[in-house]
Amino acid sequence: MPRPTRNQKPLIYVFCEGESEQAYTDFLKKEFSDIAVIKRPKSTGLFEEANDIFKKDKRYREHAEVTDEIWFFFDVEKDEKGKWDSRYQIIKKLRKLRKKPEIHIRLLMTTACIEYWLMLHYKKYAPDIESPADKQRILRELRNYVKTYVKGDYSATAQIAEKYPDAVKNAKSVLSDLLQEGLPELNDTDTRNRWLYTCSKTFSTVFEAIEYLESLKD
Repeated sequence: MPRPTRNQKPLIYVFCEGESEQAYTDFLKKEFSDIAVIKRPKSTGLFEEANDIFKKDKRYREHAEVTDEIWFFFDVEKDEKGKWDSRYQIIKKLRKLRKKPEIHIRLLMTTACIEYWLMLHYKKYAPDIESPADKQRILRELRNYVKTYVKGDYSATAQIAEKYPDAVKNAKSVLSDLLQEGLPELNDTDTRNRWLYTCSKTFSTVFEAIEYLESLKD
């Protein structure tokens, strides 16, 4: 089997925590199909899944050298703060699957539940989201805008995702506000991402993936 050759379009693999993340990824795949090749495994799974699949699956392993970015699309939970170090070790390993330049690892993080990211498509706000009741409140708010929304439903998720320019603007503003709360910088760095992963603040960085895709149009 011949070695894969570099596509004119960037190749991006996305690992999703849940079905809603998969539905949103599928929207991005369709929306930006003219400028990027976005792929995701059928199953859900994050860091350990990616580490395992690039190690054992021949299809992924052979495409590592032509992979431009790997995205992890997930919720940041309060009780998972202690997992940063182990996940960071996997991030460093995955980067080195391609030599020069290394694969860019992008963390699409949202506090507590993806529904907060989806709500940013309608308004800017940053409520405390810690308990199951908080998550249910966000879900109810979202259904005020899209009554048919349920986790993993592509049609409802796509209806929301069409408003992604507003979400980019709102999420970017929320992140900027965190500079006053101790966020070390706005740039996508390991230092910043560690702070966000462990900070217990409300935010989403999903907008950075969309900004990256938009930049490919230029």
